[in-house]
Amino acid sequence: MQLLVWFNLSLIFQYIDLGPIYKNETVDVMTPFMVALLGLGLNEGAYMAEIVRAGIQSVDEGQTEAAHALGMSQTKTMGRIVLPQAMRVIVPPTGNEFINMLKTSSLVSAVQYTELLRASSNIGNTAGAVMEMLFVASIWYLALTSVFSVGQYYLERRFSRGSTRNLPPTPGSGSRRT
Repeated sequence: MQLLVWFNLSLIFQYIDLGPIYKNETVDVMTPFMVALLGLGLNEGAYMAEIVRAGIQSVDEGQTEAAHALGMSQTKTMGRIVLPQAMRVIVPPTGNEFINMLKTSSLVSAVQYTELLRASSNIGNTAGAVMEMLFVASIWYLALTSVFSVGQYYLERRFSRGSTRNLPPTPGSGSRRT
């Protein structure tokens, strides 16, 4: 819905007028790329703000108090004490949101932006092989989400150091045990 509202903004406002700074027709500003960027960016930004807030709040206040007792500034405390511990909580939902946005990006075809699904549909319509191209698009989505899922696994593993005595096993390490 948000994508469609941004795309049709010119029906309500013919001009974007920021006084002496900027004035232009809304149709020229709200290109399909700008609509996709605004729609997906604002939507994911709201989720990411909540994820980061929850991650920072998950770190015990005693950590911050101890850092301040040692004479660390607020910036150093956040960068060296709080954020490294919060990343353990931030990384998993951030990876999930990234993968979800990758799959959700197909919605921007509704505002005439050419992305993977729309490109494959266009090729399928031209070549007369619609179903085949939809299978190709689904394989691309599967491959991309699989690659990012594996990357997310290793990133989570990296940030879980120090929280447990042993790191979680890698997917291939189970076959090497004797």
